Amino acid sequence: MESIRQEAIAVIDEILEKTNIVEKDIVIIGCSSSEIIGNTMGTSKDGETDSVVNELYEVVAPRVAAKGAFLAVQCCEHLNRAVVLDREAAIQYGFDIVNVVPQIHAGGAFAVKHFKNLENPVVVEDIKQKALVGIDIGGVMIGMHIRPVVVPLHLENKQIGMARVSAGRHRPKYIGGQRAVYDPNLM
Repeated sequence: MESIRQEAIAVIDEILEKTNIVEKDIVIIGCSSSEIIGNTMGTSKDGETDSVVNELYEVVAPRVAAKGAFLAVQCCEHLNRAVVLDREAAIQYGFDIVNVVPQIHAGGAFAVKHFKNLENPVVVEDIKQKALVGIDIGGVMIGMHIRPVVVPLHLENKQIGMARVSAGRHRPKYIGGQRAVYDPNLM
């Protein structure tokens, strides 16, 4: 379990270091806890991934909160990849709240954990591509939630447990032609 915690720390710290997350930004995470322990996505038995989910959440949530950003967690395909986040974020961004409570086999363990840990949790069907950073743990496909233009983050730390990790971030569109000059802080 300690190795999973250390891998999670390395991944989230690297991602936060390589991005310009600020207060009220959205960081979206999709996570297959089954993949982390070496099972096929969605196949773990109830309770089998609890310790992994707890470790991962204890690493990720405080680090995103320390940036003042909103943590959003993507549910599994059984909830059409709906997103769990704090009511404040849903209201601020104008997201439509839907009536569903994530469960282990309809939402996923990480979404359930996030829902239970938020003071005012809600589920929204769509965050309208407003996330500025996305983290995909185990191949759950979070790209639909990131604001275009999405560019991959080339990570040195690409694994948590047995799950592959990929990440992407938003960058503003380049406009103009040969005479255009770009702000390197936004690239």
